[in-house]
Amino acid sequence: MSQAPKKSIPKKAVISSTTEGGPMEGILAQWRRERPDIDPAPMAVCGEVWRAGEKLRQGVLDNISNYNLDFAGMDVLFTLRRQGKGETLSPSLLAKDMMLSTSAMTNRLDRLEKRGLIERMMDPNDRRGQMVALTDDGFHLANEMVVTHVKKEEAMLSNLSDEERQHLRHLLAKID
Repeated sequence: MSQAPKKSIPKKAVISSTTEGGPMEGILAQWRRERPDIDPAPMAVCGEVWRAGEKLRQGVLDNISNYNLDFAGMDVLFTLRRQGKGETLSPSLLAKDMMLSTSAMTNRLDRLEKRGLIERMMDPNDRRGQMVALTDDGFHLANEMVVTHVKKEEAMLSNLSDEERQHLRHLLAKID
């Protein structure tokens, strides 16, 4: 009994399994080979933006993990800190500023209040409303964190000149 010849499976380029993904030019070449009817160039631009975004996000998360906070908690503290010492925001204004639902904001505020970083108080202009402010501990933590946060971001952007940073901001703002 004769056996059918074994079909050889063509070897394809192995894509790295790192969090950064495979080399973009290799990915584009594969798409051009497999789908010559489409231009994969937009995939490369989006892919590089996503990769850069993930690197930046991970760097920020690494920094704030030193404070036993997540990105959500940092975002609330920084939003309140930008208002100035002793200033308040309503939970709905906080949510709007951070592009969140009010229920998501409530969960964030609950966690920060348990840690003693924020306090809720009655809105003097609306008996049904609340206002949120940083406690002294929250204010001091936000002040410390913003310094390390900016240092971390500076380190991640250190390969870009000031002119390149401005140009990048301008380009990214054009994405629709």
